[in-house]
Amino acid sequence: MPLLDNNQLMVPARLGGYAVGAFNTSNLEITAAIFEAAAELNSPVIIATSQSAIKYAGYRNLHDIVRNFSDETGVPASLHLDHGTDLDVIRGCIENGWTSLMIDGSHLPFRENIKKTLAVVELAHPMGISVEAELGRLMGVEDEIAVDERDAAMTDPDQAAEFVELSGCDSLAVAIGTSHGAYKFKGDAKLAIGRLEKIAELVSVPLVLHGASAVPPNVLELARKYGAELPGAKGVPPESIREAIPFGIAKVNIDTDLRLAFTGCTRQILADSPEVFDPRKILGAAREGMKELVKSKIELFGSAGKA
Repeated sequence: MPLLDNNQLMVPARLGGYAVGAFNTSNLEITAAIFEAAAELNSPVIIATSQSAIKYAGYRNLHDIVRNFSDETGVPASLHLDHGTDLDVIRGCIENGWTSLMIDGSHLPFRENIKKTLAVVELAHPMGISVEAELGRLMGVEDEIAVDERDAAMTDPDQAAEFVELSGCDSLAVAIGTSHGAYKFKGDAKLAIGRLEKIAELVSVPLVLHGASAVPPNVLELARKYGAELPGAKGVPPESIREAIPFGIAKVNIDTDLRLAFTGCTRQILADSPEVFDPRKILGAAREGMKELVKSKIELFGSAGKA
């Protein structure tokens, strides 16, 4: 089926009280795992690509892999640029079939963020492409995005309402205490649900939760058992995600958990089956592990059966 834009996936999600998972990919194996999980659970999905993923795999390769899996499985899906900061990359995505774009101006002053977001909206909307923006900053590291704790700032509800009105964005990523990467919290993991509730009261567009990987204990333990060194890794508790969704969260971003599942499963088969040298068997084990991870997220987000 044709790729959809994020509005077609996220507006029903916000109205229906569930969220659609946005799963980052950079190759065939990750993409296959996402689509297989979504097909088994009859769920829509958002396939997210970072700027570095595009650099790694290429526009046409990523687009064609995603489009082919969507056609074969019948899964309602969009192809989304995650954390776009480079206008040349954004134009490349528009030219190569992306159906959703995120312009990340969260590092800019408020008015400059609005101006940059509006410029992308004016490029994308005539092409039928939806636009996500971000207001507030998350801690952590994800590809080229790095934010120190001292620079992190949660989203102001009143600013959020003004931002959406003036920028024309279709969805808004908010900062309520999550962070990028595998090291999200030093102390207790706690999200500012009260702040999110106020934002949801003032903003009608779907809201997005970035930095939402849980760093599941079983996935983390598998990776550590087979040699991964990840001291202090800590994610967002699933119950916090579940609590946030009723307050307008219609898209939840997952990247780190996929990487951890890939790492653990790959390390396991290489250690337990040293005779294996067929890349399909090695990558197949990782693909299966990522598929189970995606299925658990789909169940958590409430999107199973919503395709």
